[in-house]
Amino acid sequence: RIFNEKAVDELVVFDIDATAESREPDYRLIEHLAIECRMPLCYGGGVTTVDQIQRIVSLGVEKIAISAAAVANPGIVQEGAVCVGCQSIVVVMDIKRRGLLQKSEVVTHNGTRGTGLSPVEFAVLCEGLGAGEIVINSVDRDGTMEGYELEVVRRIREAISLPVTVVGGAGSHED
Repeated sequence: RIFNEKAVDELVVFDIDATAESREPDYRLIEHLAIECRMPLCYGGGVTTVDQIQRIVSLGVEKIAISAAAVANPGIVQEGAVCVGCQSIVVVMDIKRRGLLQKSEVVTHNGTRGTGLSPVEFAVLCEGLGAGEIVINSVDRDGTMEGYELEVVRRIREAISLPVTVVGGAGSHED
């Protein structure tokens, strides 16, 4: 209700523990959020199947964010896009610097599982499969207020034409 009063453009709700705890989305909570929301709503967390995507959209959610499921089964991006439309499929890439060279890698399960995937290559794959948007979350920078992972963001931005949202690291108005 507060966000409605403030005329917020879009609300994004992530249950960041759902996948790590092998939980399904909380459909009751999602339905209550969708009923109250007067702006586009995006939900992510625990989404692993196209049936779940369809169910969440049927509750009034405009966008579905998928992360670990897109890594484990990239076909879910394409299947979801066919079922609910590209504009409704958001792929969230959690990225983290790993290894001796501290190269950025896509990670899952709250940053605890490496995938070996390049963020740029994975973004290109997801765009090709029909994702409508990419969210880049820097696990290393989240909560640090040290600024965004701009080098990785720049490389992804040059490789794809999808809308990109960046989170993790904002610390100033300039960010």
